[in-house]
Amino acid sequence: MKTRRSFLKTAGALAAGASLYPQWVGAAKGNPRPFGIQLYTLRNELPGKARELLQQLAKQGYSYIESYEGPEGIYWNHSPKAFKEYLDNLGLKMVSSHCDVSKNFERKAADAASIGLKYLICPWVGPQRSIDAFKKIAQQFNEMGAICKKNGIRFAYHNHDYSFKTVEEQIPQAVLLKETDPALVDFELDIYWVNYAGQDPLQWIANYPNRFKLCHVKDKSRAPYPKEGYLSVDLGTGSIDFKKILPKAVDLGMEYLIVEQEFYPNGSQIEAAATGAAYMKRLRF
Repeated sequence: MKTRRSFLKTAGALAAGASLYPQWVGAAKGNPRPFGIQLYTLRNELPGKARELLQQLAKQGYSYIESYEGPEGIYWNHSPKAFKEYLDNLGLKMVSSHCDVSKNFERKAADAASIGLKYLICPWVGPQRSIDAFKKIAQQFNEMGAICKKNGIRFAYHNHDYSFKTVEEQIPQAVLLKETDPALVDFELDIYWVNYAGQDPLQWIANYPNRFKLCHVKDKSRAPYPKEGYLSVDLGTGSIDFKKILPKAVDLGMEYLIVEQEFYPNGSQIEAAATGAAYMKRLRF
């Protein structure tokens, strides 16, 4: 099975114009909040069918998307302007994108800003052998954050489990948070991977309020699968208590709730997206 981890390793990631605010700012408690989806959820179905699938996502109830640098690029064989126009016609916004930050980053930041993206995100740096290595990465993040700030957007880092595992008696994620400038660098919390590493995602959000601005709402299987460990499953069918986590996360500065799924025990990827949307619609906070 090709996982997000292997995809990102292959991609080799790293060895706003107009302001876009969360649509639920000021929304009354008790109403469903707008939510988005990371397009990697549909990675096997998107190539050649992006327009059709985006139509389906809009009908399912998603308000915004987070893209990634896939086989057809961040904008799926469109120019940035044409992609935005298509999304506008569907009532969707593109708030962020994962990208290979080691290639043409200044151009990517300018393109993102030109159509009002809020964030460019580094999705992977990989496990490191030393804390010093993570400190160097943090400085690179500051540099990328400065490029994004110059263009009127923000930079963020998306975690996997490795940054929550001890290296030289320290937790790398804490080092990245400490060594990056909050004026330049935000973080996207992948709740699944924090949980997978044996850590409490809500405690991390509470310890670092207003540093985690986006999150991946991705559920974890209740029991291990052979050879694969605990995998992501249809949202609402796993072991992570999002009803507890998400309301408190929003109170602590989380702005974008982004559904993601990597494994599909019960059907196709677009069906998994529909299940995720239905679950998010049921949440009230």
